[in-house]
Amino acid sequence: MHMGKVIRSNRWTKTAIYTPKKAGVRWFSMVLVTMPLAAFTAISFAPSLGKGIVVEAAVPVTQPIDRHEAYFPLCTGRERVTCIVDGDTIWYRGEKIRLIGFDTPEISKSGCANERQLGERAKLRLQELLNAGAFSLASNPDSRSEDRYGRSLFVVTRDGKNVGEVLLNEGLAERRSGRGNMWCR
Repeated sequence: MHMGKVIRSNRWTKTAIYTPKKAGVRWFSMVLVTMPLAAFTAISFAPSLGKGIVVEAAVPVTQPIDRHEAYFPLCTGRERVTCIVDGDTIWYRGEKIRLIGFDTPEISKSGCANERQLGERAKLRLQELLNAGAFSLASNPDSRSEDRYGRSLFVVTRDGKNVGEVLLNEGLAERRSGRGNMWCR
């Protein structure tokens, strides 16, 4: 890198920076690269540019790739490999799985007719969601791998959407709260 050279005058002594033409070209090229990069960074990562305007990050959020696919019939009998037990419990490839983050109404030990009816609807809706195509299984974010009944704990998503959230939004489930049976009140 050229730092410049000192030029002396006969009248008085002054210091100046000598810049060859090539340095000007380098400076201009640097501006051409850094200005758009700075603008892109500012726009991409700004929380917002004004009221009501939301700027999304230019870096895509990674979502799990839906790699699992199976046909889920309703569970019957003692032998269970891949089937739906109820709205929040499934068997998949011989493993009993409790879907986490929500509760659905009980079917086998329901407290009232309304709970049993909603439980049947939740079970059928879960079956519909799982049979619609490929899905993902994600480990429990709380790091527990099993519940007290020995069921594996997983989050099931399709196209980045938690199937539990779908059931919650449709009124077929509630968030786990420990408040007891809300469907028979």
